[in-house]
Amino acid sequence: MKILLIEPYYSGSHKQWVDGYSKHSLHDIKVIKMKGQFWKWRMHGGAITVANTFNKMDYKPDLILTSSMLDLTTFLSLTRKKSNGIKTAIYFHENQLTYPWSPLDRDLLKKRNSHYGFINFSSALAADKIFFNSKFHMNSFLKALNPFLKQFPDNNEIESIESIKDKSELLYLGLDLKQLKQPKFEKQSLPLLLWNHRWEYDKNPELFFKIIGKIKNHGHRFNLAVIGENFSQKPEIFEKAKKTFNNEIVQWGFLDSLDDYAKWLWKADILPVTSNQEFFGASVIEAIYCNTWPILPNRLTYPELISEDFHNNILYNNDIELFNKLIWAMQNKKNIKKSKLFDLVSRFDWAEMSQLYDRVFENV
Repeated sequence: MKILLIEPYYSGSHKQWVDGYSKHSLHDIKVIKMKGQFWKWRMHGGAITVANTFNKMDYKPDLILTSSMLDLTTFLSLTRKKSNGIKTAIYFHENQLTYPWSPLDRDLLKKRNSHYGFINFSSALAADKIFFNSKFHMNSFLKALNPFLKQFPDNNEIESIESIKDKSELLYLGLDLKQLKQPKFEKQSLPLLLWNHRWEYDKNPELFFKIIGKIKNHGHRFNLAVIGENFSQKPEIFEKAKKTFNNEIVQWGFLDSLDDYAKWLWKADILPVTSNQEFFGASVIEAIYCNTWPILPNRLTYPELISEDFHNNILYNNDIELFNKLIWAMQNKKNIKKSKLFDLVSRFDWAEMSQLYDRVFENV
């Protein structure tokens, strides 16, 4: 089977998804990609660029597969002579209907933020099949469509929601977990707490540092590794935290090397997660694979990713439970490291997921 895989935002989890599936699939995959920057411009103008590229290619796929960063309607209109009759599928890593906007975003302040959600909506209408990276993501998107469309003055097209629902399907994210090799390192006496997410507001770093600050003020000792992708503009709390936890920090900042990243995942003991938004949770899955004990909100996508047998010890419902479960994990450091959490998430490795993807895409 020939698949044209389009990614207008080739960075982070989008890049890993494209590279991982292309590497492990048995299908013939050609990729059109654009640099992962200026996400709003990618959603507006990226379709023109990738359409021009596709029209020049000597390649006719059986399936056109794209991420939700593409305006599929514009792409199809500009490639209609070549794309006519070819099945299309869209994969939602995230969506702009339910993704929490930064309160400082200019488009939000000027009430121009609805257009990006409309691109997601119209692209979903145009696609033959729609895939979501979690049940939570799929359900929240479908639920958000009704109030989103009702805000428009007439011809709301509410009935179109059913057609989108009928062609929507769950397809979890695949990850290259096996490349996270376990290194040799000396065991530490103090528990090592980990942050390995993007340094952005939707990951709720304020609560993360507030809770571990409370832990510190109660006299509990620990080490801290703050890694993950960070940008030129990041929440101010990170600079404050760097000073507050100067004595606890053993690693600070993004790690370019995969081996270095894997080393800190394997060294870490506990991953307290405080995110306000998560459509899948790749960084969490990677840490769990490396036997880091997670403490997760009992909401978003987390409950569906973790076996119910672990829900009582891992999931929390409020800040008090987060604090107490973190204290418990720190006091039971040796026991939680014996839990062998690998089995909880190994199913997301591309070795298994690529076979599922291949079968699913054959049936679009």
